Amino acid sequence: MWTYALRRLLAAIPTLLAVITLCYLLLHLTPGGPFDSEHKLSEAVLANLQAKYHLNEPLWKQYLLYLNSLLHGDLGASFRYEDWSVNDLVAKALPISAAIGGGSLLIALFLGVALGTLAALKQNSVVDYFTMLLSSIGSVFPSFVIGPSLILVFAIWFKLAPSGGWDNFAPRYMVLPMALLVFINVATIARVMRGSMIEVLSSNFIRTARAKGLPMSTLVLRHAMKPALLPVVSLIGPLAISSITAAVVTESVFSLPGLGKLIVNGAGNRDYTLVLGLVVLITVVTVVFNLLVDLAYALLDPKIRY
Repeated sequence: MWTYALRRLLAAIPTLLAVITLCYLLLHLTPGGPFDSEHKLSEAVLANLQAKYHLNEPLWKQYLLYLNSLLHGDLGASFRYEDWSVNDLVAKALPISAAIGGGSLLIALFLGVALGTLAALKQNSVVDYFTMLLSSIGSVFPSFVIGPSLILVFAIWFKLAPSGGWDNFAPRYMVLPMALLVFINVATIARVMRGSMIEVLSSNFIRTARAKGLPMSTLVLRHAMKPALLPVVSLIGPLAISSITAAVVTESVFSLPGLGKLIVNGAGNRDYTLVLGLVVLITVVTVVFNLLVDLAYALLDPKIRY
């Protein structure tokens, strides 16, 4: 398994390089620049800024300089946040996004698996209909509709939580953003878990276990749960990445100083190094989560060997 993990990590290097190259070219070939503004800078000031950030060099040389910085763990200096490096900005924003996204994903996994299992065991019941209704609502309505609705109900009408802002990981500021992500993720996980559990419960080995007189709790938890979780495990990687990309909407709606805000500001300000640094971070997280998902298959299904 360790050999397989090493091969996957080595194979991810060309993928990471291709993503960085494509994003780098797109950013630099798009009209405009990071120092374009309504108040035009003097030629001398603009020349000094371009020399400071090596923007006066040929594009291929800028690219090689950026790759050299990446190899040393340096994501570069931000063009728009004066005296801040991209490493510092990411280090400040990443814990916030990780707490919101990671916490909501763990809660959504627990609730989604539980609801999906109950819906499969009680088909055509109130629990089943409720689960499918929840899945439909979470799939149909986008986060930029559900988020303001949560603010309207729980912050404005009932005044149970603040409508936005941040106060050093205070729980009351984390409730609504996490509730939004939990609701969206539960809708997907519960639907997939329900279908997977129904399929597993109709398998031959489950019929054999029932014929032996095993209680339903033992049947589900010991025999059916692991194979039913395989499709859900395959969702963890995409859901983890979607939690980061959904942060663009979530953190904008709830005014959170996380990665989502950095992505929006970096793209709007044409901050090349900030956007590239976030792309590198998201790509690395994607590769790592996909690898962990593949390794988790072997723990859930003994038939799988790498």
